[in-house]
Amino acid sequence: MRVKRGVQAKRRKKRLLKLAKGFRGGRSKLFRTASDSVHKALMYAYRDRKVRKRDFRKLWIIRINAAVRMRGLSYSKFIHGLKSAGVELDRKVLADLAIKDPKGFDAIAQLAAEQSKA
Repeated sequence: MRVKRGVQAKRRKKRLLKLAKGFRGGRSKLFRTASDSVHKALMYAYRDRKVRKRDFRKLWIIRINAAVRMRGLSYSKFIHGLKSAGVELDRKVLADLAIKDPKGFDAIAQLAAEQSKA
């Protein structure tokens, strides 16, 4: 008996072209081109989910460093002071404090400065 695969093939192509929606030109219309584009886009998406975490950590460190230097301390001494004092705030929270609550960050920086000297 002959097997007709039209339905599955159409479903597969439709699913892939739906993923290519918004791509320019043949990348959203032609199956083979769209397939390549979607494959590459999914690879970039997977990779960049990890890169985003790196980028945010870099941004937090830059913000903390700027805020700490305004208070006469270096970033490394600040982090060392926090570790010595037993303060377990992560860089995300510290960067947020530096921007939104300067007085609270002053207190933390003061504590870190005292601990790094001792």
